[in-house]
Amino acid sequence: MTGGPAGVLNPTPPRKTRAAAISIASNATLIALKLVAGAITGSIAVITEAIHSGIDLLASMVAYFSVRKADEPPDESHPYGHEKVENVAAGIEGMLILVGAGIIIYESVRRLVEHSEVQKLGVGIAVIGFSAVANFVVSGYLYRQARLTDSPALEGDAAHLRTDAFTSLGVLLALILVQITGIQELDAITALIVAVAIVWAGIQILSRSSRVLVDEALPEDELDAVRRAIEEFGSDEVVGFHKLRARRAGSRRYVDLHVQFRAGTTLEHAHDLAHELQRAIREHLRGADVLIHLEPEQSSRD
Repeated sequence: MTGGPAGVLNPTPPRKTRAAAISIASNATLIALKLVAGAITGSIAVITEAIHSGIDLLASMVAYFSVRKADEPPDESHPYGHEKVENVAAGIEGMLILVGAGIIIYESVRRLVEHSEVQKLGVGIAVIGFSAVANFVVSGYLYRQARLTDSPALEGDAAHLRTDAFTSLGVLLALILVQITGIQELDAITALIVAVAIVWAGIQILSRSSRVLVDEALPEDELDAVRRAIEEFGSDEVVGFHKLRARRAGSRRYVDLHVQFRAGTTLEHAHDLAHELQRAIREHLRGADVLIHLEPEQSSRD
């Protein structure tokens, strides 16, 4: 039996940590602006946006520390590495989103009951408009880095900010309508709609992270990539394979399978071929960690 290289570090940890740090800085700035605007206008929609950015800041900090931890090599207590820390972080981010949505719903209903008024909407409109643009820019950057590094934590952080950007647009529209129509209730109603969007985003993130944490199989297209690598391997000694299993932890894929070798193939040669096959599979599947069990041609598939 032969396995992939132990203790291989992700080659791009600075890229991930830099992206997470930028997200932290952006969220901290927007929180300050929104809190000031909320205090001036008295708008629950603007205060809602500040709460949402506060949750985003916590999520960004979770992402920052998780990507640093996930890139640490395997050690004695974690021989399979630390990659799943990123999936745990994404789950925490999803739960933080739901907590923030609960706070928003409570405050919005209270404002509707008490018929609170908003004032000096120009400040709120300017801050929320700037916030929407900033979050679209930063979330787009985070999504690109998440795809390049295959990072669940950065993907979760990007989803936070993209949701925040869209909800900012909704709040911006509501503030403009309040200013035009004078209907104060639109402020709290918009906040409730925003909360529903936030809940949906939180559920999506929790769902994705939980599937990885319970070792759900890789998507069929990635399993097909493994099968294609084996079929294209081009060695007469490799006559079949079975018991293919594959899962994900953080940005790393783990693959194990049984490979059958033609009768008469020496153990040494089969071992060398298995290493070559591992490299071929890694080229097809994002540098996966591949474990191959060597079997003779006539072995049972049980």
